[in-house]
Amino acid sequence: MAESFGVDAERYERARPRYPDGLIQRIVSGSPGADVLDAGCGTGIAARQFQAAGCRVLGVEPDARMAEVARRLGVDVEVSTLEEWEPAGREFDAVVAAQAWHWIDPVAGAAKAARVLRPGGRLAVFWHVFQLPPDIAESFADAYERVLPGAPGNLRWMARAPETAYAPMLAKAADGFRAVGGFGDAEEWRFDWERTYTRDTWLDQLPTIGLLTRVPQDKLAELLEAVGAAVDKAGGGFTMRYATVAVSVTRNGVDGS
Repeated sequence: MAESFGVDAERYERARPRYPDGLIQRIVSGSPGADVLDAGCGTGIAARQFQAAGCRVLGVEPDARMAEVARRLGVDVEVSTLEEWEPAGREFDAVVAAQAWHWIDPVAGAAKAARVLRPGGRLAVFWHVFQLPPDIAESFADAYERVLPGAPGNLRWMARAPETAYAPMLAKAADGFRAVGGFGDAEEWRFDWERTYTRDTWLDQLPTIGLLTRVPQDKLAELLEAVGAAVDKAGGGFTMRYATVAVSVTRNGVDGS
């Protein structure tokens, strides 16, 4: 699934939400310099936000289709998984992973970050956590289960409280950092925000969710029709609550501090 998002890279770039400015600024201000490695950079959504904040960004992305879009939009990208990527002596002030660290081995990824970070450099991995209005979530989940019975997962998870949804991801990442060593104590950050969707903007984003990137086109069309009907019934739109959550550590200095 990790390399399935490029099946419609243009849609991914167009529909996926950006990251809170406060998160970007916190990473930039907490790093010793402006060189950023973006692991699993996708189409470069976060990378371009770091560029706008004055950073020099190199992306590493396993899907050549996603990397092609990122390059076209001004991001320097090397096609590789982070685990297999060769830094060739290059060093960075921050290593980030936006909506991608769960596709990376948490220990091997942390070890690669420790290898390339300068002393005091920051490793920050972060995700968006959706929280749909409960009635919308139930309608969406019913449509999903009707069209794709027996498929792994469903849309009901989008109604869960953010604390329930993100805690396992952050804990797994922090465990990987600790296993590697060479980092300070992990910090957890959370940025709450909202986005209003129309029927069309939600249906544009929905196929980019990992659970649906490999669904046959006829079934995807049927699901989108059912979900669109649910949005119409709710008045043609809804407001999604988001929590963008992060776990971050800094690389110890040469004296171990």
